[in-house]
Amino acid sequence: MKSILVRSLLLLLAGALFFAAVGIVMTWAPDVPVDELKARWARPPSRFIAVDGMQVHLRDEGPHDDPAPIVLLHGTSASLHTWDGWAQALREKRRVIRFDLPGFALTGPNPENDYSIDAYARFVRAVMDQLGVQRFVIGGNSLGGQVAWATAAALPDRVTALILVDATGYPPESFTRQSVPVGFRIAATPGLRLLAQYTLPRGIVERSIRDVYGDPAKVTPELVDLYSAMTLRQGNRKALGRRLEQGYAGDVALLKSIQAPTLILWGGQDRVVPPEVAQRFARDIAGSKLVMFDNLGHVPHEEDPSRTVAEVRRFLGS
Repeated sequence: MKSILVRSLLLLLAGALFFAAVGIVMTWAPDVPVDELKARWARPPSRFIAVDGMQVHLRDEGPHDDPAPIVLLHGTSASLHTWDGWAQALREKRRVIRFDLPGFALTGPNPENDYSIDAYARFVRAVMDQLGVQRFVIGGNSLGGQVAWATAAALPDRVTALILVDATGYPPESFTRQSVPVGFRIAATPGLRLLAQYTLPRGIVERSIRDVYGDPAKVTPELVDLYSAMTLRQGNRKALGRRLEQGYAGDVALLKSIQAPTLILWGGQDRVVPPEVAQRFARDIAGSKLVMFDNLGHVPHEEDPSRTVAEVRRFLGS
């Protein structure tokens, strides 16, 4: 009887290992060199500039005599493409600068493996210096929002206005494991992280995007193609693990020092950074304006560009 039980367990184990191996083979996805991705994802007006040992993917559109260009920063595992809708709406009258942050999309890993908020703020300053931009409006979503407010605190004489879109920075005590997109959970789990560097199930990418939308039905196959390609860029999956290790809690005491006019936009259905956090930003940044979009999620600028950018226009116009 005991030997039968042992054989049964061994057969179950063998079967599980077989199906696991089949799953790995079917989802095998090695890194893709950046040059192979440029043809589709870096069409004009994209260009690359050398900053801190990296070739930074950047788009710089609109009138270059704008005295305070609008700089837009994406969130974790996103890219400058997340701002396509805003850029299209603003570039006729304003200069709009957006770029892929180190560790993500076509810019790829930081050679120093430093993904701290201070390093990102220094990087933003270096890009602006390279472009010869002295004063600018800065906006960002999620991680990009945290980098934006850290930059505003560090460069008060250069940042003329601040736009936060579902930004991070406060200690994540209110977060639950279930609120974090599944792709990030995998990248933050040591055993799975190594496997994730060589496989990329399309279903995981799609589910991760759906997790950050208020209306998951808006997630299209083309959007999944974009996020998949940006993830596969050589070195990005390893960089994501390092970025998550360094956390999202920032020096929120700096928020009280921000003097720049500030607009806070938030998705009422944000399951990653809950709407209560928006209220904290509004309390800590003196004179800030908060606008809540009840039916949108963690990336409201991407989910509904026209409605969210309308608030930006009103804010900048005033």
